[in-house]
Amino acid sequence: MRKLKEFTIPFVGLKQGKHQFEYEIDNKFFEHFEYDDFNSANVKVDLELEKKPTMLELAFRASGTVNVYCDLTNEPYDQPIDSELFLVVKFGQEYNDENEDLLILPHGEYEVNIQQYIYELIVLAVPSKRVHPGVLDGTLKSEVLEKLDELSPREKEIKAEEDIDPRWEKLKNLLNDN
Repeated sequence: MRKLKEFTIPFVGLKQGKHQFEYEIDNKFFEHFEYDDFNSANVKVDLELEKKPTMLELAFRASGTVNVYCDLTNEPYDQPIDSELFLVVKFGQEYNDENEDLLILPHGEYEVNIQQYIYELIVLAVPSKRVHPGVLDGTLKSEVLEKLDELSPREKEIKAEEDIDPRWEKLKNLLNDN
């Protein structure tokens, strides 16, 4: 995958201490990853990079909204995003990103690309089951919800309990007689 320039931080020229970076994430960012689950995205990512003599510490904070479809009604809604990630960058013999909290860059490397970490931070902040807030509080009116309610097995189960075969009632009485 091609790296996006704006997400590459050349840390070799930075002084030791804390540095702030801000990124505005929209649909173009997700198109680069060929991720199309979001109708639209408006997420702000704040990054605090602390440069130390032997390592870098990156603290990501993402906040904003992504527009997604509800899994129950297929109605679009804005899903709030509020997520954090802490990443330590150390230097070693070879590149290693197997640990999600630790990135090892080869000695002599002078920049770090953070696009994959931002992508994962936002995508993983969206719940796996997306439910429109109107479904949860009962304010959303849609044909899909009405049909789901109509086909709900609850009514059939209650009716089935009322129409119990009298022979079963007699058997229950045998158990109670002992």
